[in-house]
Amino acid sequence: MAEKFVGHWKLEKSDNFDEYMKSMGVNVILRKVGNSITNYEEIRVDGDNWEIYITSTFKNQTLKFKLGEEIDETTMDGRKCKSTFTFEDNKLIQIQKGIKSGECDSHMARHIEGDDTLICTFRNIQKDIATVRTFKRYTP
Repeated sequence: MAEKFVGHWKLEKSDNFDEYMKSMGVNVILRKVGNSITNYEEIRVDGDNWEIYITSTFKNQTLKFKLGEEIDETTMDGRKCKSTFTFEDNKLIQIQKGIKSGECDSHMARHIEGDDTLICTFRNIQKDIATVRTFKRYTP
């Protein structure tokens, strides 16, 4: 099932992203940037090794992980956290835990609809505020 995630994805639509970012403590300037740019994700899988390359005109991020193993992550807005990825019910699940006191945690689920749509649902666990981001498969 992991092979369905492999490829290049371009953000097409984002619902409630500003409210989600606000709930995570992202400042107004970074929220404006986050709402105005197009994001791309490239997902690679090689055996147990996963890589997600997140690129935009503003900033880039690379996540390299094995399912079930915690990694250190610096989010696109600069927060430091611990993330663990699992694969459940045909979804790539990421639990992102804040390191600093008072920071919120996120539950992120990526799943494929059809052959060309990647749906990413990010939810602030403590405040129960979510965003749904829709990506379409593309060829760079």
